[in-house]
Amino acid sequence: MSVLIYAENHNGKFPKSALEAVSYGADVAAMLGTEAIAITCGTIAGDGGLGNAGASKVLTAAVNGTSDSQQMSKLVLAAAAQTGANVIIFSHDVAGKMIAPRVAARLDAGLVPGATALPSADFVVRKNVFSGKAIAEVAMLTANKVITVLPNSLGVKNTGTTAATEAFTADLGAARITVKEVKTENKDGEIPLPEAELVVSAGRGMKGPEHWGPIEELAKILGATTACSRPVADIGWRPHHEHVGQTGVTIRPNLYIAVGISGAIQHLAGVNGSKTIVVINKDPEAPFFKAADYGIVGDAFEVLPKIIEAAKAFKASH
Repeated sequence: MSVLIYAENHNGKFPKSALEAVSYGADVAAMLGTEAIAITCGTIAGDGGLGNAGASKVLTAAVNGTSDSQQMSKLVLAAAAQTGANVIIFSHDVAGKMIAPRVAARLDAGLVPGATALPSADFVVRKNVFSGKAIAEVAMLTANKVITVLPNSLGVKNTGTTAATEAFTADLGAARITVKEVKTENKDGEIPLPEAELVVSAGRGMKGPEHWGPIEELAKILGATTACSRPVADIGWRPHHEHVGQTGVTIRPNLYIAVGISGAIQHLAGVNGSKTIVVINKDPEAPFFKAADYGIVGDAFEVLPKIIEAAKAFKASH
């Protein structure tokens, strides 16, 4: 018996979400008195940092990452069979959402998507429901269990150890999906929104794309990632990959600064997991203020320059 974690790497590097899944799996393994084994595709340097995140062993499959969820499901199932894993962990990202349900169906396993806490001793797992307005406690009663971990929920371990690596092969069958081209929307060095711990976001209150300079400047000073509301992306002011909300990217940063966003329920559903929410809006009745930890009622074009000045001064003094 073991705990198996699927860790997707991007060009040999593991995103924070993958490391979080490995750390989660390591904690589950410790609770069960067993080992945490990670499985990944492609070439990585050493153990890729998975040992430091908690894995005791890393299985490396000599195949490039694929968008074919059937092939990846076969890979995970083969690894589970070899290692005797009855608990399988994924990140609650695109890959995890595609693969985990297939693996659960094949193993007749219970599935909890988007877990936000470690299981209890009797394997009750917490997750958000109703767009984050409530928390469900799901009792996993099946022998086999599949869990996807909501990014930015539990953090990453730092064990200071290195995991043993082992080559792994499996018959994946023929791919049904062919990837012809991959385009990366994030700029070099920019942290993807699902992994960002600091986010500066804006909405129609900025009055046009030509006024986005202060948003980008504040984000640069703070080392934050920029985001926007859906209307802003829909009318072409900002790229769609910056859209956060129920129909966009769901985020859980440590700090979310919302400028000129009213706070419609669809937007709140994608950001209400943020640790701290700061709202800047000239409308004192904006719904977002009810969800905010800190609020500033004022014109963004008057407030932002003062915040930028203060942020520069703070950074210079530290």
